[in-house]
Amino acid sequence: MKVQRIGSVLVFSGLLALSQPSAGAQDFHWAGLLASGQTLEIKGVNGAIDAAAAASTGGEADVVAAKRGHRSDPNQVEIKVVKHSAGITICAVYPSRSGRANDCQPGEGGRMETHDNDVDVHFVVKVPAGVRFVARTVNGNVDADGIGGDVEAHTVNGGIRVAAMGVARAETVNGSIKASLGRGDGAEPLDFKTVNGSIAVDLPGDVNADVRAGTVNGEIETDFPLTVKGRLTSKHLSGTLGSGGRALSLETVNGSIRLRRGTS
Repeated sequence: MKVQRIGSVLVFSGLLALSQPSAGAQDFHWAGLLASGQTLEIKGVNGAIDAAAAASTGGEADVVAAKRGHRSDPNQVEIKVVKHSAGITICAVYPSRSGRANDCQPGEGGRMETHDNDVDVHFVVKVPAGVRFVARTVNGNVDADGIGGDVEAHTVNGGIRVAAMGVARAETVNGSIKASLGRGDGAEPLDFKTVNGSIAVDLPGDVNADVRAGTVNGEIETDFPLTVKGRLTSKHLSGTLGSGGRALSLETVNGSIRLRRGTS
């Protein structure tokens, strides 16, 4: 276990064996302190990412990963922890067969390829209040429930469900998106994008935003009165919620879009 001071808090990182691995399975555990405004990022390839608010108010984050394989060996997939100035990034790093090693780096950096490897890594995460949470996977759902900060979620083959008090962004290709925002204030953009799936977003009644929504095979519905800009159709919408301001973008190809009124 390593200890590093980041600002006014101590960050702990390392691997803790929760139990002896059984055949085809091995568990990973990391726990550490993160300050409000820092980022906790999880990057996977095959497997779901489930996150919820941490029960403790002391700023401690907790990450558990369970590896399961059918044909492939779970022990070949490493879980790596990378500390950086913005926070912590934790990756499932698969063996590479292309001659270039995979690498765990924050954001869109690093290399996360896999070739004919069926190991599933399921992350379960507890996120402290005020910590930004970022989830990235390829084949798997992302579920971030009751997060007390901002959330950014990316997958390719899987659905996304987000409930956050801060800014929310979600993008997938094959899957639906359901999002719920606890606050209507703020200036940061809100983006929700998929190709094959519906989008449903619950917003507070006092939200102010400039809305752009579009679908090809689906309908657009809204619980809110909008000041429409340009021509209104059932497939495309451009308008203003409240006094406008922050950008709210919703885009799909095969699916419907619904803006629903939540609680203020």
